[in-house]
Amino acid sequence: MKVKDARFVKSASRLSQYPVGAFPEAAFCGRSNVGKSSVINCLLQRRNLARTSSTPGRTRLLNFYLVNHQLYFADLPGFGYARVSGEMRQDWKRMVEEYLEKRAQLKAVVLIVDLRRGLMSGELEFLAWLKAREIKVLLVATKSDKLKRSERLKSGQALEAQIEEGALEVIEFSSVSCEGRDKLWEELEKVLGVGISV
Repeated sequence: MKVKDARFVKSASRLSQYPVGAFPEAAFCGRSNVGKSSVINCLLQRRNLARTSSTPGRTRLLNFYLVNHQLYFADLPGFGYARVSGEMRQDWKRMVEEYLEKRAQLKAVVLIVDLRRGLMSGELEFLAWLKAREIKVLLVATKSDKLKRSERLKSGQALEAQIEEGALEVIEFSSVSCEGRDKLWEELEKVLGVGISV
């Protein structure tokens, strides 16, 4: 898949600040150290469009990216691990819930987890929250390149076991090799109702 144009549009913290228009949108979320920005950069074939950091919790606003003048990616603040105050955590919770519940253009949430660790308690709770609101979820398991074949198989089976049978497909992903990129784009095209030109 070739992305002809991808650009950062704006950061926002409330509904009134979100980009206007009717383009379909996919939101990317996950724990603070799971590699959300790397997944976005890999999908868009841009090295540093979404900023990556070795310090967890750098994304503290909702960051919007316009892709091929057809759709938006929204990079949501990460949860867990970030060394921030309780008040800031509540601000993040408010931002994310307002976005997920009120953003009419939202078509899917890409929940990114670490294949080596599987779904942790916060992620399981978040999946249940999304399911209760009938929000489409694409589950992406990153850092597959860091595991040996036998470890990867075991981790994949453990992750599958955490999910209700048939409820979600796990897309294993590596931002290093871009394994899983085409599969994730295929699923995004289906749910967003758009095609990305080759």
